[in-house]
Amino acid sequence: MTPLWVALGAGLGATARYAVAACFDRDRVPWGTFGVNVVGSLLLGLLFGLGVGEPTMALLGVGFCGGLTTFSAFAVQTHRLGTGRGAAYAVTTVTLALAACAVGYAAGTLV
Repeated sequence: MTPLWVALGAGLGATARYAVAACFDRDRVPWGTFGVNVVGSLLLGLLFGLGVGEPTMALLGVGFCGGLTTFSAFAVQTHRLGTGRGAAYAVTTVTLALAACAVGYAAGTLV
């Protein structure tokens, strides 16, 4: 059953990522990709902090957050931004995604 939970979550997460990117990604700054990576990191940290069980982690953590976040688009967009802007975008994204994960984890452990 676990692979089905992962597949269902991934389909929902990827669909959400596509919708957000279609609305918010711009040539100058890919805000949609930035947003889904930070929000996905926050949600994954929260799930770990809450200590959810295997079926929930399969659906929401591995599936939804895995489908929502994207390293491939992040890498391509970082390259397209060029050396200076690309480096700033990469550092900002990684820093805020890690911070969001930590905040999510901390919030989850408080509940």
